Amino acid sequence: MAAHMGALRPLLRRAASSRLFRQIHSSPVCADKAKVRDVVEQALRTAPASYPREFAQNRMMEEDDADIKMLADLGINTKVVQHNASPGTLYNEALHYERGSEILSTGALAAFSGQKTGRSPGDKRIVDEPSTSADVWWGPVNIKLSPNTFKINRERAIDYLNTRERLYVFDGFAGWDPNYRYKVRVITSRAYHALFMHNMLIRPTAEELANFGKPDYTIYNAGAFPANRATEGMTSGTSVSLNFATGEVVILGTEYAGEMKKGVFTIMNYLLPKKNILSMHASANEGRNGDVTIFFGLSGTGKTTLSADPERALIGDDEHAWTEDGVFNIEGGCYAKAIGLTREKEPEIWDAIRFGTLLENVVFDKRSGAVDYDDNSLTENTRVSYPLEYIPNAKIPAVAGHPSNIVMLTCDAFGVLPPVSKLTPAQAMYHFISGYTAKVAGTEMGITEPTATFSACFGAPFMVWHPAKYAELLAEKMAKYNVDVYLINTGWTGGAHGEGHRMSLKDTRAIIDAIHSGELAKAEYENFPRFNLQVPKSCPGVSDAKILMPNKTWSDQAAFEEMSKKLAQLFKENFKKYSDGCSDDILAASPE
Repeated sequence: MAAHMGALRPLLRRAASSRLFRQIHSSPVCADKAKVRDVVEQALRTAPASYPREFAQNRMMEEDDADIKMLADLGINTKVVQHNASPGTLYNEALHYERGSEILSTGALAAFSGQKTGRSPGDKRIVDEPSTSADVWWGPVNIKLSPNTFKINRERAIDYLNTRERLYVFDGFAGWDPNYRYKVRVITSRAYHALFMHNMLIRPTAEELANFGKPDYTIYNAGAFPANRATEGMTSGTSVSLNFATGEVVILGTEYAGEMKKGVFTIMNYLLPKKNILSMHASANEGRNGDVTIFFGLSGTGKTTLSADPERALIGDDEHAWTEDGVFNIEGGCYAKAIGLTREKEPEIWDAIRFGTLLENVVFDKRSGAVDYDDNSLTENTRVSYPLEYIPNAKIPAVAGHPSNIVMLTCDAFGVLPPVSKLTPAQAMYHFISGYTAKVAGTEMGITEPTATFSACFGAPFMVWHPAKYAELLAEKMAKYNVDVYLINTGWTGGAHGEGHRMSLKDTRAIIDAIHSGELAKAEYENFPRFNLQVPKSCPGVSDAKILMPNKTWSDQAAFEEMSKKLAQLFKENFKKYSDGCSDDILAASPE
C-alpha cells in the first residue's frame, strides 16, 4: 500500500495545484486536514474487485484480448480499454486524465461536463426508417434523421474514439425485472461518463458480465467532438441521435452525462409500450405494508426529493415501468439536483454523497474539498449521481407491487394551483396528458428562470409514441387497480414567480404523509373555482391551512383572478391538439 500511495503522491500534488478547473471562490475556513487526507487516501485505494475481469490502470491490452476484439468489431482500435472498471480505478483515471476532476471531502468525485451543463432537447434526433417510422410521434420532440446522416455521425464518433489513447466500456442493464430488462453497452472516452453509467445502469454480477454477450443497444459517447453543422439534419455542433433499427445511440458535441441516461429512457419508452407495459417518468416508493406510491413529474418538481422518505423504501427516483405484476425501476441509481442541497431538507441524498458518488458541475473549495451547494455560478443544474443502494432504505431488487396512490407533481410558476387536490379519473387523465409544470432554471440549456410549459405524460421530451398510447395504458391500470390520484403543486404560493415564494418542502412532505396515512382520502373537500379541483379543508402537519386554497395567500385578489384566467386559458389552448382523441368526460375536466 505504501508503494501504491507513493506512486500516487505526485498525482495528488498535481491535482491539488491544478488551476485548470474554474475555481469560483476559495474559502478562508481551514478544514480538518487530517480528516480530509484520510478520506482522500481511502478513496484512492483501488476498490475491491466487483467483477472478475477488471483491469489495472494503464494496462496495455493484448491483441487477442476479448475487450479489444469487442471494439474492433465496431471499427474501434484503441489499445487501452477499461471494461466495467471499479469506481476506484475510474477515480484514478479521472484524476490523471480529466480536467476538473477532484476528490471532495466526502470522498465523492467532482467532474466538470464542459460547456453543456444540461440536456439539449432541440438536438435530439430519431432515425426515420421503415421498421419503426409508423410508431414514432414525429414533431418537435421526435425530429426525423435520415439513415445516411446517422451513418455519418456514427462514423464521426468512431473516428474520434479511435484518436483516444484510452477508452472506457460499461455493460449494464436497463430494468430491474429480469423479464423485461435490456442489455446496454456504453463506449466513452471519459472515466467520468463510465462512473456515471456504472451508477445509473443496473450493475451486472460477475456471472452476468461474463455471459453478457451482444448488447441490445450501444451508446457511442464522443461528446467531446462536435457534429458537423454542414451535415444534413444538423442544426448545431451538438447531436444526440437514436437508431432503433440498429440499436445504437450516437452522442456528439455535449459531454453532459444526463444525455446518456435519457437516451436509455427514450429507448425504454419505445420498447416497453410495445409489450403493453407503461413506462413512466416517475419516482416510486413503498410503505411498510407494501403500499406503493408513484410520483409523476418533470425535473425540478420534486420526484427525487419526495420519494426519498426515511419511513418508506425507495424503489427509484426517476424512471419506472408498470407491468401486469407491478412496478419496477428502470435504473440502477439516482440522479438528483444538488443546488441548495442540505442535510436538513434531504438527509437521504446528503448521506449518499460518499466514495463512488459523482458530483457534476459543483463549485468547491480547492483546499478543503468542501462543496458550496448554493453556488450556481457554473450552472443551476448541479447534479449528484449515486447507486441506488446508497439510500439506506432502498428496495433491492427494485421491484414492487401495484400502486395504491399516484401523485402528479407540478411546479406552477403562476402561483395559482393548490398545493394538493384530489382528482377524479377524468381529471387524472386530463392532467396526465397536459403535463403542466414550469421548466426549472438549468435543467435545459438556455433556461435561466422558471418558464411555463406543458409536457405530455410529464415527460414529452422522452416519449416516442403519441401521448395517447401512454394515457391509455395508465387509464387501464388505474381502473383495474383502483388507484387514488392527487395533483401536488411544489411551485409558487402567495403570488407568481418573482412575487410569491416557493412552496415549503416541509408542508409538501406533510401533504404526502397524509396521502400515505390515508388521512387525505377521508378528508372534507371544497371546490377550487375555475379549475374545479377538490381541495381538502385541512391537512395534518401543514403550517397554515389557508395555503390549501391558493387565492387566500394572495394579497391582491384581482391579480389572482387575472392570473387564474391566464393559466386556465393556457391549459385550454394546449389541450386542443389532443382533444380529437379524448372522451367527453376528459374534455369536461378542462378549466372553465
